[in-house]
Amino acid sequence: MGVHPRVIGLTLLSLVAFASNSLLTREALGALEIDAATFTLLRLLSGAVVLVALVGVRARSLASLRGGGVLGPLSLFAYAAPFSFAYLRIGAAVGALVLFGVVQLTMLGYGVARGDRPSAGAWVGIVLALAGFALLTIPAARRPDPVGVALMGVAGVAWAAYTLAGRARPDPLVSNARSFLYATPLGLLVLALSHASVAASPRGVVLALISGGVTSGLGYAIWYRALPGLSVMQAAVAQLSVPVIAAIGAAAFLGERLGVRFVIASAAVLGGVALVLSARARRA
Repeated sequence: MGVHPRVIGLTLLSLVAFASNSLLTREALGALEIDAATFTLLRLLSGAVVLVALVGVRARSLASLRGGGVLGPLSLFAYAAPFSFAYLRIGAAVGALVLFGVVQLTMLGYGVARGDRPSAGAWVGIVLALAGFALLTIPAARRPDPVGVALMGVAGVAWAAYTLAGRARPDPLVSNARSFLYATPLGLLVLALSHASVAASPRGVVLALISGGVTSGLGYAIWYRALPGLSVMQAAVAQLSVPVIAAIGAAAFLGERLGVRFVIASAAVLGGVALVLSARARRA
């Protein structure tokens, strides 16, 4: 189906915002400008402020933020906290690849568990994507930190759960605002448990606020404005560009070196997931 130029513009903005989250988090935590617990809290809090303000401006009331269940806030927190702690140990490019690769594979696995039987071509794609992850993480001199990769894998599963939970909500903006608002106390709890390691420079605080209020809060709002103009296939494939954008940004702004191993693993993961998505589209 054709896509309106406005939808394309909104989609590109949101994808850059998603990739920027990885760059901002890695810049703040990799340079030890802020601790992971404080970063997580500030990201959730600033995202909540922006999204709640958007809901208030649109509806002139915050009554819609009541209720809504616990799955959204819990899955958002289960994504945000490991995401932050992972970037203490791995680079932005690797983190984005693991995150969005795991998100797609988790959602594909969810579909299989609900009775969606992949075609032969889809299974080839799944195997290719898993091979890419194996290549990225098997022992080698330049292997990413396994704990960091595992934490980002947890974040990917949680983000997939958050996405699936949000699909059933009639108003994504309200759903996101509610989730950020109710996940913030959990971020405060993590900060309280990490009191001995709390340390934040002004620059680290600014990076956390930008990550939460702009690239998360506004980024998610823009993404959900674009989604009605995209098919499921288009939305899924579009997200595959996020690791590429993050890798380019990591090399340009953070000085990360992207070796041959990473390039091959990226091609396998993204190509495999794209193959699965295209196979599903043909079946549909």
